[in-house]
Amino acid sequence: GQIKPERRFVEAINRQAYQYKMGDFPTEWEAWIRKKRKDPPTIEEILKNENYRQEMEQKIKDVYEKEKLLQAKEYKEGLVAEPIHTHIKGHASAPFYGKKEPSQDPTSTASTFQPGSWMPPGSGS
Repeated sequence: GQIKPERRFVEAINRQAYQYKMGDFPTEWEAWIRKKRKDPPTIEEILKNENYRQEMEQKIKDVYEKEKLLQAKEYKEGLVAEPIHTHIKGHASAPFYGKKEPSQDPTSTASTFQPGSWMPPGSGS
């Protein structure tokens, strides 16, 4: 007198079941297996959705390229400032901060700062 729930599964072909990853088969089948939809998908539905996804990917690429060109034009015309690319040497915990020889006195020129080094009393270098 018990009603057994329907079991849905995919038989692995050319691979072991554990080798499948999310996205290896169409999302329509994934939805049917997880009981998010009542009926299994048709070939026509899968092809239609795949074509739609490809069209969207192409449109996204086109918009991205147009945006890059517009941004380059704005940089060239001086309408927008280009992002600054900074190059950071070393690390805050590094014992050497770019000075050729350590000194007790910190140095500062414009926007750069070099911290001084502690030297024990009586050391000559």
